Amino acid sequence: MPGDIIRIRLDEKSIVRRNADIEHERKVAIFDLLEDNVFSLKSVPGPYDLVLRLEETRLIIEVRDGEENQLEEIRLQVTPFRRIIKDYFMVCESYFAAIKTASPSQIEAIDMGRRGLHNEGSELLRERLTQQVEMDLATARRLFTLICVLHIRG
Repeated sequence: MPGDIIRIRLDEKSIVRRNADIEHERKVAIFDLLEDNVFSLKSVPGPYDLVLRLEETRLIIEVRDGEENQLEEIRLQVTPFRRIIKDYFMVCESYFAAIKTASPSQIEAIDMGRRGLHNEGSELLRERLTQQVEMDLATARRLFTLICVLHIRG
């Protein structure tokens, strides 16, 4: 069932590099968010059109209404996310390498670590946005995926 997010975009200037795996993750996260999300500003009812971008050490979430009028701009320091994102990328690299050569139990163990870091980042996002936004864990997980995409550097 669709939620209050009706459109979501990443600022193209914020994205430095894409490969097929990253592009796939971005598309899946956006598709899943639009299909089902729980996201509500505490100040203004939805529906919402979101634009995510990075500016220096901040994540900017532009929240617009269905006609693209700005409702709110949420600014978050990304410093608290850096370690989680760095660790998440390292585990993802290990996971993609393991898929080619490792046993199923090794792949499963790496994947559990990957999901654990993803959950940690998602919970931190929910915690950091709790004053402005109500959202469920599934929505936070998909948004965290998109934040990770913004952090990929060439």
